[in-house]
Amino acid sequence: MKKFFSFLGMAFLGGALTLGGYKMLFDEPIAQNNSQEVTLPTIQANYNSALNTIASATDAASIDFTIAAEKTVNSVVHVKNTSIRTQQSPLDIFFGTGNGTRKFEQVGTGSGVIISADGYIVTNNHVIDNASAIEITLNNKKKYEAELIGADATNDIALLKIDAEIDLPYTPFTNSDNVKIGEWVLAVGNPYNLTSTVTAGIVSAKGRDLEGNVNIESFIQTDAAVNPGNSGGALVNTRGELVGINTAISSRTGSFIGYSFAVPSNIAKKVVDDLLEFGAVQEAILGIGIDNRYEDEGVKIGKVYYDEGANNNQFKEGDIIKSINNVKISKFSELKGQLTAKRPGDYVDVTIEREGELITKKVVLNKKDTFNSRTLNISLKDVTAKEKKKFDIKGGAKIIQNNNRTLNYYGITEGYIITKVNSKPVTTAAEATRKIENSKVNRGTPLFLELINPKGEIEKIVLR
Repeated sequence: MKKFFSFLGMAFLGGALTLGGYKMLFDEPIAQNNSQEVTLPTIQANYNSALNTIASATDAASIDFTIAAEKTVNSVVHVKNTSIRTQQSPLDIFFGTGNGTRKFEQVGTGSGVIISADGYIVTNNHVIDNASAIEITLNNKKKYEAELIGADATNDIALLKIDAEIDLPYTPFTNSDNVKIGEWVLAVGNPYNLTSTVTAGIVSAKGRDLEGNVNIESFIQTDAAVNPGNSGGALVNTRGELVGINTAISSRTGSFIGYSFAVPSNIAKKVVDDLLEFGAVQEAILGIGIDNRYEDEGVKIGKVYYDEGANNNQFKEGDIIKSINNVKISKFSELKGQLTAKRPGDYVDVTIEREGELITKKVVLNKKDTFNSRTLNISLKDVTAKEKKKFDIKGGAKIIQNNNRTLNYYGITEGYIITKVNSKPVTTAAEATRKIENSKVNRGTPLFLELINPKGEIEKIVLR
């Protein structure tokens, strides 16, 4: 038996040597493909990376982000907002013990962008809202107390100033109208207090309006990762130029899930310029009403508020706005974005479609004097000097259109003047509208209004 296995082993060895020698002498090498198709499970995801193919990864490798990052990280700052809050003692609320209230500090953080060598910084209004003290920390860890120059809650932009006694690195504005969908951008900020964080993505959309957002309606949308603390930070192109101020994310968790939104640089720059020159934002309008039933491309004019011979006499009801200064207008948010970046008195070329024909009109923009509250479904206008004298008031917001059933039920109609919102005086229609929109009346929180009726009598109402 042992001899049998020995002979069998020798036979196998001899066969192997013979076959190997034959292959070496006579056969060419053969490439063999052992791969087989594997079916992977399909998973729905909220976020698809911009680098999801080998080709795009190769393209990304050829793009150099280091220059833009180096230019930006030193001009993006950490913003610390300290506010004083007052809290009533629970014992006093329930038992009337007289323990009173206590004051405590509340600290919030965000980002900002230095926009000039002498220390002007742009950030979001919500980053510094209600601040009693604002502290700026530069990328080199130096800290400065900041002065609030001005803020605009509507566009969520605020302007700060620090005195560093040296020229500071800054990021220059660029024309956000020139930013293209698919263009690479970097988001620079301080998420979760992680300073000088840089993330990359592409421009996903322009003129984006967020459902439920009543203030800003013309965002740049990107897929660059933005998280809490990034607010007020820089969105820059690959040249390191400022194309937007990172402001919001769309998320159910409070953290980034694939979409971020920035106020375009053209709007931010215009707000900054207005705050420096006038102390308040100068809003420009075309003097038209919009037909919201129109669903095709463009913006359809539903009403013209100026008579023929006035500034905007060249419009007619039914005209469809197609572009402003050669910038395509597909929807209302894009039109609003273009107007927000302009001032009253500016001339713009408006291309309209009228009866199938494209016509370009040069019109001058008017100053906005009417404000709409979506919360109450009313329109407000500043009171005139004559009305201030007649009712002996410093200002207020006159109701010029009322579609609110509750107000109508209580007899509050056009002509009433709102003088206080939640016990705080208001002097302009813009201020009254902002306070009403910022209230939480739709969430069950009472809204207190103090008004003057056409007879000069003071009336008070609580809306829930």
